[in-house]
Amino acid sequence: MSLSIAIDTSVLVALLNPRDVWHRRARTLHDVVLRADLIPTYFDCAVSEAIGTAIRRLQEKHLSHEMVPLFDFLHVLLPQCKLTWIFPDVPRLYLQALDLMRESSGVLNFNDALIALACRERGIPAIASFDADFDQVTWLKRVAEPGDLPGTNG
Repeated sequence: MSLSIAIDTSVLVALLNPRDVWHRRARTLHDVVLRADLIPTYFDCAVSEAIGTAIRRLQEKHLSHEMVPLFDFLHVLLPQCKLTWIFPDVPRLYLQALDLMRESSGVLNFNDALIALACRERGIPAIASFDADFDQVTWLKRVAEPGDLPGTNG
């Protein structure tokens, strides 16, 4: 049986933008996830946040002309059928997400709390993320390097 691993916004942003300082690291991590006996889970809220962040960074650097290749890559990397839809869960998980944010003293933002709760509900034990905020979540193992992946040597 394969383990699932959530792919966080920080990894997705770096994957989408070849100029991102984390791009090479994200690509290596993502490639190892795909080669390992792991099932990547792409939550809708992480993808939407990643798209917005990547576009904003391109605009801030006056690189708007690079948006078209970014969207083209996005269609290849994450077609709609690969997304796991958790936005419909927000009304049910809203109070739990706020509680988790409070427990973390505000370290976790709402999307991160929602992702953590969605992982717990779906039995996803790990998240590929460069965001140390997830270290606050006791039921998730944060994977920032290929060597952090369960059952791999990197």
